[in-house]
Amino acid sequence: MSARTSRNECDESDESDELPVETVDVVVIGGGAAGLNGALMLARSRRSVVVIDSGTPRNAPAAAVHGFIVLDGTPPPEILKSGRQQVRQYGGRIVFGEVASAEPAAPSPEGDPRFTVGLADGRTVTARRVLVATGLRDVLPEVPGLAEHWGHSVVHCPYCHGWEVRDEPIGILATGPASVHHAWLFRQLTDDLIYFTGGTELDADTRARFAARHIRVIESPVREVVNDEGGALAGVRLTDGGFVERRVLAVATQMQARTEGLEGLKLPMEDLPDNMGRRFASAMAGTTEIPGVWVAGNATDLTAQVGASAAAGALAGSHINALLAAADTDAALAAARSENTTAA
Repeated sequence: MSARTSRNECDESDESDELPVETVDVVVIGGGAAGLNGALMLARSRRSVVVIDSGTPRNAPAAAVHGFIVLDGTPPPEILKSGRQQVRQYGGRIVFGEVASAEPAAPSPEGDPRFTVGLADGRTVTARRVLVATGLRDVLPEVPGLAEHWGHSVVHCPYCHGWEVRDEPIGILATGPASVHHAWLFRQLTDDLIYFTGGTELDADTRARFAARHIRVIESPVREVVNDEGGALAGVRLTDGGFVERRVLAVATQMQARTEGLEGLKLPMEDLPDNMGRRFASAMAGTTEIPGVWVAGNATDLTAQVGASAAAGALAGSHINALLAAADTDAALAAARSENTTAA
């Protein structure tokens, strides 16, 4: 089951810009922290840039962003709204829509790459370069009642949500080896921690360590999440009929980079160990094996928080601009030599 996503509330009062008819320098696919910061770097370098924003950010269910200095405690919609305004003030465009296709097009006469990006409503835009910043989708275990609490009482990151759930009775819903690491981190936040193995294996050394840290282990599988009369998370019902009171559940999700509409780019993918997820493969500054295409943020770094994603977008944007500057210089030199030859 995928965690639910909803369209960013700020979009309702934020009109979409028009798609340009002419070829732009860069199309950024994804309007989160990585995409907007990449677009900001490009727009400030006087590059024509269009951000395609689906309006479904990964952190939409969260009340606030944490662990990002200065912006700690700020609701995600406020950060995105400010980011869009800042990109626009330098001439960047924000277009709301779903990408239906993205693929290479015929290069320029000088051999400069071109890409065509099509939206679900039929509109298209052509760009010299593409920055993929689509983020990821968290896939939750198939436990009834779990998804409705996602981002509030069901959390995945101790750095994003840990302080807010401190001292609560917390349960770790194990999904694989990464869940053991989860237990150590959440034990720092509460003295009342239960580890639900969910059929995963625990070796003798890990069990001894759990016992030393007073982490209780329950082997019986979780059947469902139970709410109290007010709809808040009250605990879990086990398959043996037992009920265990918990106010917070932590789960290591399977993280899947969002690839919808991008198949035509033929970007290489790679799996993370222990079935943690699947991402776009990338190298320095977000470069990929496909010339002219970069990737940044959670689409390639599945564990990056908002600050790290924004920094990756900035790095990719500056790298794209540098290579565009080199391409522009090559084209100008070729044109100058052609004129000199003609004049001679």
